[in-house]
Amino acid sequence: MTKATHLREMSPDQLEFSLTEAKKELFRLRFQAATEKLDAPSNLLKLRREIARIYTIQHERAADAAKKTKKA
Repeated sequence: MTKATHLREMSPDQLEFSLTEAKKELFRLRFQAATEKLDAPSNLLKLRREIARIYTIQHERAADAAKKTKKA
């Protein structure tokens, strides 16, 4: 799991790739949870939080870009 400071240092393409990978992992973990073969249920929560962090950073960047175009 990555911290927000590490995510903020990533480029938009890297963030998108991390988001895609995290979603794939979450899907895999949900299947494991459904078949009762999940080793660590806390990983579901951690992964959902990481996805939320990525979405938050993407939203912040979009808002900053909108402010800059609005000022210009």
